[in-house]
Amino acid sequence: MHHATLAALAAVVAIALLSPVSASAQDREESDAEGAAEWTLPRTPDGRPDLQGYWTTQTFTPLERPAHLGDREFFTEEETAWLQRELTAEGVDPSAREILDIIDIEDREELQRYKYQANRTPDERHHIHYDNEIWLRTPVPKGLSSRRTSLITRPRNGRFPPLTPEAAARAAATRAAQAHASAFDSHQSRPLSERCIAWSHEGPPMMPPSYNDIHQFFQTPDHVVVLSELATNPPRIIPLDRRPHVSDAIRQFPGDSRGRWEGDTLVVETRNYAERRRFRGAGLALHVVERFTRVSADRIHYEFTVTDPETWTSPWSVELPMVKTTGPLFEYGCHEGNHDIRHILEIHRNLERQAAGDAAGTDSR
Repeated sequence: MHHATLAALAAVVAIALLSPVSASAQDREESDAEGAAEWTLPRTPDGRPDLQGYWTTQTFTPLERPAHLGDREFFTEEETAWLQRELTAEGVDPSAREILDIIDIEDREELQRYKYQANRTPDERHHIHYDNEIWLRTPVPKGLSSRRTSLITRPRNGRFPPLTPEAAARAAATRAAQAHASAFDSHQSRPLSERCIAWSHEGPPMMPPSYNDIHQFFQTPDHVVVLSELATNPPRIIPLDRRPHVSDAIRQFPGDSRGRWEGDTLVVETRNYAERRRFRGAGLALHVVERFTRVSADRIHYEFTVTDPETWTSPWSVELPMVKTTGPLFEYGCHEGNHDIRHILEIHRNLERQAAGDAAGTDSR
């Protein structure tokens, strides 16, 4: 799944020395609170907060608040402790991020059943991705990132704002195109992620993926570089010299980012996304503002706001911690060995031949 290390970037900027990630989100929050008075914000030689090193966004906290939780913004301490214990137990499927979306927290027996792959019904097993013991298991099991019931903090209901009529029409057209037989005509009609061109979580904004969720930060006085593990695009190279954005005619999958320091917070604004990028169905007016604030020895507070008046009726915001972890970071080799496209198209050609044979009353095999 991965290949050579990315040591070449180390020649450009130095990597900070790191300490291991702590045991759980709850432990980390308590550690942050207890050590805040003693902790001193590390700084680079030019006096800026030092964000360098390896950070993970792994979490089971859902992006949207599950409907059955209503307006509850936070779990209780007892619920959080129980969920952490259940979701980080040995053998729990690390990629089962939908677990809180489909199971009411009050139904603890059902959650206990579902968290293990072997206990799921055949219809539920489509959520299984690789073998959790070999490929996805991490030194610190994935749990909740905080007591929040969703990563979305605005709107207050923890869910996406309503789509505009224009965006709803775009979404309907996209669904129709994906369901049409022409979606299997060639590799060019397949989704970008299937072709290892761009993942929806890559960003900006940097959404937590289901696995391979490490980000490595590098700094110089005039640039910040973010190298993400599960990414098909090059590292994010963010200028800090207040240069203007490129022309609106120049559009890229990761957009065009410009950074600045506001006190001890790194603020990054991104626009000029490629039309085919369509982050969560967004249009060309997509504008993202990210904020990175180091709040303790092992935590960066990451928040972002997404604005697109052509898509959502109001902006929406997310907060999640980036927690210090250890390296090295390995290259994510997606295109190499990607046989999906060939197999998907071969299967559809076989289905077409079978349908033609059935229509003609002959054996098409």
